[in-house]
This record gives sequence, C-alpha cells and structure tokens, in this order.
Amino acid sequence: MRAVWSLWTKPLKARRRTGWLTPRHHLLAWVLSVELARRHYPDTCLVADAEAAAVLVDALGLPFGAVSLGLDALDAHDPDWWAIGKLYAHVEQDRPYVHIDADVFLWDPLPERLAGQAVFAQNPEVSIYGASYYRPESIEYDIRRQGGWMPEEFEHYMPLGGELRAENCGIVGGTRVDFIHHYARRSIEFIEHPANQTIWAGRPRRDQDFVTFEQLMLSACLAYHQRQIGSPFADVTMAHLFDSHDDALARANACGYTHLAAGSKRDPEMSRHLEQLVARSFPEHCRRIDAFLADQPPGSPWLE
Repeated sequence: MRAVWSLWTKPLKARRRTGWLTPRHHLLAWVLSVELARRHYPDTCLVADAEAAAVLVDALGLPFGAVSLGLDALDAHDPDWWAIGKLYAHVEQDRPYVHIDADVFLWDPLPERLAGQAVFAQNPEVSIYGASYYRPESIEYDIRRQGGWMPEEFEHYMPLGGELRAENCGIVGGTRVDFIHHYARRSIEFIEHPANQTIWAGRPRRDQDFVTFEQLMLSACLAYHQRQIGSPFADVTMAHLFDSHDDALARANACGYTHLAAGSKRDPEMSRHLEQLVARSFPEHCRRIDAFLADQPPGSPWLE
C-alpha cells in the first residue's frame, strides 16, 4: 500500500487554516508524519505545488519516493478551499493507498483488516441534521434558491433518523481506487462548477464548507451508489480504524495512532513534546528546519 501526503501552499500564504502553534511546529509535524509512516509503507508519494515541494523535499529533505507537482494547477483557486489539493491527490492515485494528513502519526502500521478494504477512513462522524458543523442543508438551500448545481449523490443524501453521517479523513484510502476517484471528482466538480461560483462567494465560512465536500460527500457517494442497481460502485463498502470519535479517543494509543485534531495542534505542552520528539529522533531534519526558517524573509508565511 502506498502512503500519500498532499500540500497546497496558497492557503498558507493567505493564512487559512494552518492550525499549528507556530509554522515551525507545522514543519516538525511533517517530519514526524512522513518518517514514521514510511517505516511501514516505503512506497511514498507527495502531491504538492512547486513551493511545497521546495520546502518539504529540497529544504527539509523528506525522502518521498515520488513527487507530483499537480497542485500547481490550483493557483487560481480560492484559498478558502484549503484542502482541495487533497481531492486532487486522490484523483492522481493509480494503486491501493492511504492518504495521511500531516497531523497524523502512525507509530504502528494500520491493521491488516483495514489495508485490504475497498475504502477506509479514520472513523465515522455522526451529528444532528440542522445543528451540525457540516451544513448540507444550508448549502442545498443556497443552491436551490440561486439556481446552482449539485451532484446527485449530494442531492439525494438522506440523514438517517435525523443524523448526518460523514467520515473523518485523517486517514482515507483503500483498494477501490476507481470509487475514490469518482467521489473526489464529484466533490471537485461541486466546488468548481461555474453555476456555483456566485453562490460560494456569498457564503460565510467557506473554509467550514470544505469539510462537507471532503468528508460528508464521501458518505453521500457511498450511500447513493449502494442503492443504485447497476452502479459500478454498488458493492463498495466503508471500513474504519475506529468505530466512533469516542472509540478513537479510547483506543488510539493502543493502536499506535495519533491524530492531533483541532485545538490539540495549538496546545503548548503538546507542541513542546513534538519539538523534543523530533529533535531526539530526527535531528538532521530539525537542523534543516531551523536553517530554512532562518533564511525566510520578513512576512514569509513560514514565519507567522
């Protein structure tokens, strides 16, 4: 199984969604994420733009087996779509793989039961329709009111018993690369469709909307195609590393898995632990990070 990471730098330059206590901690996390995972998955790939590759490969020396600069094509995109590069990275894959976010650390390999699954993610996310961080009802209202376009998978998505289902994509991948391509392309088309551009421009918190395109759309595509007789994806099923968010909190350490989600990336104690761990285990990478940061001009997004 290939291990894949992605980085589009335009949101960083626009100060969108970095999440880390400092840019240095962001780079330290990249070192730890890549170096740990490649012990288990030596076939590694970075999908990035030229600036990201210059930092991660040339400056930091991270040893990816393959590097794609496909995200250079996103230069005109709105940086509020802060992880659309991840969707494009999915489309590029041609073999079973796992995409790993840079805030995910695989101390142990993923369980064998997961590696052979059609599609897998970290854990399901269940929330109440109409009162969720995911806002599909708000997006659908704006699309219908203003004459936009949405994929049938989104249009027909039905919350069960009033509960929305999405997938935490800290890790996401599988063997059914064809289905993952379809889901990613549908999400990209939803974002990029010409009829939707004025609608997105008028919506507050587009950065929040992105999780709907990434995580809820995956659930919506699965549910839709499982109901469609004759769909090439009718037999695709989803597996998870953890059964729920609470299960992830309870068993992550035992599974050799860390995902520094949300506010944990800005926690000073966690940040100090990250510094000490990378300095002890990967001192050359630490030296290269410090040299890179010392060369940055004032105002660089890697300094603020």
